Amino acid sequence: MKVQQKSLKDFLIHLVIVAILLLGGTLAFFYMYLPSYTNQGESITVPNLDGISMDEIDDFLTKRNLRYEVNDSTFSEDYPPLTIVKQYPKPGSKVKENRKIFISINRVSPPTVPVPDLVDRSLLNAEAVLKSNELKRGEIIYQPSQFHNLVLDMQMNGEKIEKEDRIPKGSVIDLIVGNGSGTSMFKAPNIVGSELEDATFVILGSNLKIGLIALEGDTTGMKAIVTKQEPFAGSQVNVGDEIDIWISPAETTVE
Repeated sequence: MKVQQKSLKDFLIHLVIVAILLLGGTLAFFYMYLPSYTNQGESITVPNLDGISMDEIDDFLTKRNLRYEVNDSTFSEDYPPLTIVKQYPKPGSKVKENRKIFISINRVSPPTVPVPDLVDRSLLNAEAVLKSNELKRGEIIYQPSQFHNLVLDMQMNGEKIEKEDRIPKGSVIDLIVGNGSGTSMFKAPNIVGSELEDATFVILGSNLKIGLIALEGDTTGMKAIVTKQEPFAGSQVNVGDEIDIWISPAETTVE
């Protein structure tokens, strides 16, 4: 009987010892070995890689126990060629050792874009279109035109460019713009002897206006002929000036 009690006691003691050893081993694995193996609780702050050259990046990250992979390339005028312009994770992020940082590299030369159609657009609209196409507005060159701030032409580096021409992104485009005053002076057309309808066409086509129309005789049911004009033919006029005309029936002799 005593032998049986002693054997049971020894068994229970061994069982408790085994349980304690298993529990201790489990705790040691999770709280000592595993954290040491996975570097749990240890982290590295991701550095800011903006502007670092590709010649330097490998050594720069290796010293910080990090790696990198080129994700893509882009173009920015704010960075030299072959330098880093973007990264993931972002600077200041906490990562484990040997983490891979994905980077974007600035291209050596910018990609090309088609020239947008700016002719006959307002200056304000043209500037907005240039910005949306990642192009820059350069010099504004005013030329005589009756339309104020209307784009008449485009040029780059002193050379005329056309829509759909391909130019580097970020290029500077100069705009030829109307000054709203038209040609400084030009000669008034000769409309004496013309029928009223033809004279009207010539006046309006010359960017002039019809002023006073004076009747010299009854033109009802008859062709009206211009017998006099002011300013006279050949006089210096500006765009938008008025031309006064005198008309008579077709049978009247033109002076």
